[in-house]
Amino acid sequence: MRRFKFTLEKALKLREYREKETEIELGRAVGALTRIEQAIDATIEERNAAAAERFSAGFSVSDILAFDHYLQRLDATKARLTQEAEKALSRVEDARGVYLEASRDRKVLSNVKERREKEYHKYMLAEETKVIDDIASGAKSRRLISGEYSA
Repeated sequence: MRRFKFTLEKALKLREYREKETEIELGRAVGALTRIEQAIDATIEERNAAAAERFSAGFSVSDILAFDHYLQRLDATKARLTQEAEKALSRVEDARGVYLEASRDRKVLSNVKERREKEYHKYMLAEETKVIDDIASGAKSRRLISGEYSA
């Protein structure tokens, strides 16, 4: 039996490659968002620690003012990181959409390949059965003609 050959194999490989590339881009976008979220968490922890330490014993008014300025800077940093996180989330959603489209395109072609392969194997099995039947009926006919069988 001949091997199955899918005529759109190059297109399928190209779509698989595109899907992998978009998956990598999605991973990069998610990684960037995760790093920003971790920076936000670290900033919040740092602010909470500084706020708790601000009114500890032994600090002067100028030290407390310095803590207030530091807390304001941490709040500004958190606000900036929050805006970056929103942009990164938007990039993740865009990358996810592109990945889903590429995945859908690849799946369509994969399904076509599977369906054609099943049809091919079904056809080849039927052809093989015909050939075997022809051989078997031909052998019986030859035996009948040569007199080996007496019907």
